[in-house]
Amino acid sequence: MISIRKSSRSGLDMARRGNKSVRMIGARGPAIMLAMLFVMAGGCAVASKSSLLLEPEARQMNRRAPEIFKVRLETSRGDIIVEVHRDRAPHGADRFYNLVRAGYYDEARFFRVIEGRWAQFGINGNSGIASLWRTNFIPDDPAGQSNLRGTVAFAFAVRNGRTTQVFINLRDNSATHDREPFVPFGKIIAGMDVADALNTEYGESAGGGIRGGKQDPIFQGGNTYLEERFPHLDFIKRAIVVQ
Repeated sequence: MISIRKSSRSGLDMARRGNKSVRMIGARGPAIMLAMLFVMAGGCAVASKSSLLLEPEARQMNRRAPEIFKVRLETSRGDIIVEVHRDRAPHGADRFYNLVRAGYYDEARFFRVIEGRWAQFGINGNSGIASLWRTNFIPDDPAGQSNLRGTVAFAFAVRNGRTTQVFINLRDNSATHDREPFVPFGKIIAGMDVADALNTEYGESAGGGIRGGKQDPIFQGGNTYLEERFPHLDFIKRAIVVQ
């Protein structure tokens, strides 16, 4: 009798989990199906990390960041260390922290690098995952920090429209960026020479900015598209939080 009851409970639990998955897939549509296939194909080690990215609203993806933390971007040109102070841009710091922890920026391309101006990244290489996060907005942070050389901020097109895309100021852009306002949440404390050396040959042609309206091919084709069309883009091999 005991084994029968245990089996019944196990069956019910599996059914409930199955129903929950069906509801989730129905709500998110083709994008989540594509992302799930990518995670399953990548094996257990990848799945355990990437699966967090399938649910942007999950508690694990919305944790409060430490008051001060550092992120190492291990790029194709070398390492960049970004120091983040949460009090300067709480919403931006929290989003960046959680995306880094979940591996969102791993293998992400620097698809918009304008020499001596800025370097932009932040579209996940898997089109399904990137599409899930494309409209997962965070509220604006109050202006305060200037867009000085070496600062890091989220890009956006509309108010309260920040998601995952980030840019590095390669010069003092305060005259144009502060009034938007683009609100820096971090600053490069090591590896600025690496940021300066990122490949600039494609300029705006590999996707451009959010406001340009030409990023759809990246969201539809992911890194496969970028590697075929813009093979020399620099990229982030891995991004990790380092305390």
